[in-house]
Amino acid sequence: MADRSARHGRAPERRGRGGFSADVLTVGVDIGGTKIAAGCVTAAGVVVDRTRRDTPGRSTAASVVEDTILDAVAELAGRHRVHAVGVAAAGFVAADRRTVLFAPHLSWRREPLRDALYRRLRLPVVVENDANASAWGEWRFGAGRGEDHLVVVNLGTGIGGAVLQGGVLQRGRFGLAGEFGHMQVVSGGRRCECGNRGCWEQYASGNALVREARSLAASGSPMAHALLSAAGGDVDGITGPLVTDVAGSGDPAAAELFAEVGQWLGVGVANLVAAYDPGRVVIGGGVSEAGDLLLAPTRRAFRAALTGRGFRPEAELVAASLGNDAGVVGVADLARPFARRLARARYRREQARAADPRGPS
Repeated sequence: MADRSARHGRAPERRGRGGFSADVLTVGVDIGGTKIAAGCVTAAGVVVDRTRRDTPGRSTAASVVEDTILDAVAELAGRHRVHAVGVAAAGFVAADRRTVLFAPHLSWRREPLRDALYRRLRLPVVVENDANASAWGEWRFGAGRGEDHLVVVNLGTGIGGAVLQGGVLQRGRFGLAGEFGHMQVVSGGRRCECGNRGCWEQYASGNALVREARSLAASGSPMAHALLSAAGGDVDGITGPLVTDVAGSGDPAAAELFAEVGQWLGVGVANLVAAYDPGRVVIGGGVSEAGDLLLAPTRRAFRAALTGRGFRPEAELVAASLGNDAGVVGVADLARPFARRLARARYRREQARAADPRGPS
């Protein structure tokens, strides 16, 4: 049976027996839409070595994706003694953390990923939703440290998220909790890729920021001059990082775009706080790298929309601190309890061989 800490997503204890070192190395693999990032991580959450691969296309067979993951792990295992592997995948991961039910960027449909990787690696494998993995990383080693009631909101092309209560990841009955981006905030609003209308991520995400920036530029508004100039006159060349750079240089139109996203973000965060009552909300993902351009209007909107405002403690709202490493670090740490069990078994075998080099007769 798995360690209780591993089953529930609790911080593992550091243990050592008979000289055994608890600081074992694990590999975290974060599968994104364009790249697979892998890192060898210590018990302190430090990435001591890393590699990356391109993510195979959506139509690629599941076995090819597995090969790519294994190739990255093998490279790191060739340089370090690895005791377990954690894999963070975007999409629906079943509550048992063995099966990826659906991955939007890959061909995985009810893919038994954990068992498939274990058969080939012969190492313990943990599979986790990428937002849960990032949240765990921030709670253990980043902006969530010290707060056991935590909500994490990741802003990328869409919105993902996770909740920890009492230091335990809340995965839901079927493992599908945290799909914050698909809360409907506007009845009959913008069509979302999920099929519904008015989803939160249609108004507060990287895609929403870029869509509004391009719409402003395409309208011929003189306010979009700086954006268009930075994009070389090409509307389609306007990207999220470009909007961030232009806003950071003082352009009022670009800053206004962030204020609009921040307004929607703050309202959604207020709803999450009403539902979960966390002590802290961590805002992560690529869009959060804009810093106060995003967080300042988000905090204003959050305070204006918070239920019971003025008569209740107010959750902190802070930026994530681990950046792109959050998923790798988090899922590697979730695999660590399994790694320690393997490391203890290896240690005992080595001690037995040292005591009796001839082995059993």
